[in-house]
Amino acid sequence: MSEAVRPNLARSGEITPEIVAEHGLSEAEYDRVIEVLGREPNLLELGIFSVMWSEHCSYKSSKIWLKTLPTEGPQVILGPGENAGVIDIGEGLAAIFKMESHNHPSFIEPYQGAATGVGGILRDVFTMGARPIANLNALRFGDPDHPRTRHLVAGVVAGVGGYGNCVGVPTVGGEVNFDPGYNGNILVNAMTVGIARKDRIFTSGASGIGNPIVYVGSKTGRDGIHGATMASAEFDDRSEAKRPTVQVGDPFTEKLLIEACLELMATDAIVAIQDLGAAGLTCSSFEMASKGGLGVELDLETVPCREDGMTPYEMMLSESQERMLMVIEPAKEDLARAVFEKWDLEFAVIGRLTDTGRMVLKLNGAVVGDLPIDPLAEAAPEYDRPWTPTPAPAELAPGSVPAPEDMGRALLDLVGSPDLCSRRWVWEQYDHMVMADTVGRPGGDAALVRIHGSDRALAITTDCTPRYCQADPKAGGAQAVAEAWRNLTAVGAQPLAITDNLNFGNPERPEIMGQLVGCIQGIGEACAALGMPVVSGNVSLYNETNGKGIPPTPVIGAVGLVDDIARTTDIAFKAAGEAIVLIGETRGHLGASIYLRDALGRREGAAPPVDLAAEKRHGDLVRGLIRGGRVSACHDLADGGLAVALAEMALAGDLGATIEAPGSAPEDAGETPLHAWLFGEDQARYLVTAPGAEEAAESLLEAARAAGVPAARIGVTGGPALTLPGGAPISLGELRAAHEGWLPRYMGD
Repeated sequence: MSEAVRPNLARSGEITPEIVAEHGLSEAEYDRVIEVLGREPNLLELGIFSVMWSEHCSYKSSKIWLKTLPTEGPQVILGPGENAGVIDIGEGLAAIFKMESHNHPSFIEPYQGAATGVGGILRDVFTMGARPIANLNALRFGDPDHPRTRHLVAGVVAGVGGYGNCVGVPTVGGEVNFDPGYNGNILVNAMTVGIARKDRIFTSGASGIGNPIVYVGSKTGRDGIHGATMASAEFDDRSEAKRPTVQVGDPFTEKLLIEACLELMATDAIVAIQDLGAAGLTCSSFEMASKGGLGVELDLETVPCREDGMTPYEMMLSESQERMLMVIEPAKEDLARAVFEKWDLEFAVIGRLTDTGRMVLKLNGAVVGDLPIDPLAEAAPEYDRPWTPTPAPAELAPGSVPAPEDMGRALLDLVGSPDLCSRRWVWEQYDHMVMADTVGRPGGDAALVRIHGSDRALAITTDCTPRYCQADPKAGGAQAVAEAWRNLTAVGAQPLAITDNLNFGNPERPEIMGQLVGCIQGIGEACAALGMPVVSGNVSLYNETNGKGIPPTPVIGAVGLVDDIARTTDIAFKAAGEAIVLIGETRGHLGASIYLRDALGRREGAAPPVDLAAEKRHGDLVRGLIRGGRVSACHDLADGGLAVALAEMALAGDLGATIEAPGSAPEDAGETPLHAWLFGEDQARYLVTAPGAEEAAESLLEAARAAGVPAARIGVTGGPALTLPGGAPISLGELRAAHEGWLPRYMGD
């Protein structure tokens, strides 16, 4: 690498085919590099092309499909293209949010991989002028019996908590799931939401020829070099050797960086700002100059380094954490320096903007790299990869799926299973109350975080059901958005917009590319139908080991708005004697269900159909009932269906219920077998309780009829047990022991 430090930029024969392959570029891509430069690159320049054209940074396999997603709406201030999405939340404020993956680093080094994933997504949000108010995470691990799973769970959860807790931003929700499909490649998706003034949104497009380029934050080290390239390649048996490509985080420095940036943002000193994330100094400087249509000249000897003898290659490709790049008004340079020195952070002028349209890198006056900015960006590969649709599986008739011998036992087994058990062991390691604006503890449908100093709140959730996406990618993509819509609605929020994190295997395989295409199509249709545009996101491909890909996992992060916290609800039963009403149609869909997988060991059948018009109609009704104070509790129906939702509501309220199936006999739920009625995963459904007298329940049912929404009274709250149709009562103590016992036992606590 040290040979890159020299005036002559390229030397014939220096870049061998082996070096090109090590940098993740194909022969055709390397030919394009030579075409862009008009010569062979040196090693530094090759490294820059490598990261800029990596899947992680360029989205070369997904770009063509991402352009089909709906990204506009009256609530959208800034959609995809900046560090994070920005939406209008009224009263002069904006919500800024994004979700991003740190999958490969977390598998190699779980603590630091997860911790730096949290740090990176925080920077994406506060770099735009927002104070972060909430973190969420969507975690997916392998089979609990796999020898690495427990180690990975412990490290990732500790990393998420260790960083988030120290930086002082509450971790308020998310997902934790287990499946053998993630044995060789876990998923760690991190989401941050922040709030800013609408008139103080900061972007990354540079302007002002001659303006200084300023480096702030931590010093640059050798950690994370080739992180973006590593994240764009599948794993093999030697993946442990990639440990040096994992970054090391310092949440205390990040906290200082947040405060320093927000303090400077209150002045008029900043022209443009960009965090140093994937590909570090390379990507940030390139993007700032490209968006502004300018050039950039960097003096690398001025870059603050924490290790001696760092080469230009290492400085430009390092992904050391807690660093930012700014373009500053020249007259405000001393002001900016004083702010960062006050917070004990590095501040260095490392270059300037030019009118050349080129990135010129110097070391002690010698040019060590010279690249055209726009031609490099415009020549980045964009592939329309071959894809094959996922074959549609056969429908499973509810009656063709065997019933359990004991409904109560089946429910206990499900609520105590790895995917449906309580996540208390996880979220008790996270500080979810810091900043004092979190409304309620984790465990409900969506987190509520108060907009500080007001009676309004943001509702936030993450959702995805990979089983459905594997069975039918388009239906699964639509369902992920629909469930996010339901989760926000179930607390009384108006859904506003989403961020997505698309996690898939190797897109060079047509069947994997078909999964990606199908999920994007489903997401797009659902977002359009439900009025929730995509404002930011991340694509993580090559999530596979030795040719075996993960289940398709398009995680959706969604944000909604509550105008009055007093007009919200949660999943807990509130009082005895309240009517329990099931909203939505139940046909007992058991294909691709948790019951089928966990109770019977079968993975088959079509995903449940998603009727987007019904989703909107049902959601609008439920939201109106909550805001009108006509509902005391609400829960959307998802994994495990009606029975699991009832158990979760009873446990949350420490109050039992007696349920009756709507049919002629206890063993029959109309035309739907009882076990399918209880465990089916039909969509567009909610459970609500009507407070007060009998008239309240009748009024609620009448409102549903008037809206054209199916609804039925199925039971009443009260007592110390949950009694299902035709079964013996299940005590809340037995239910709680099953629900809360698995994860602590598994982790050895």
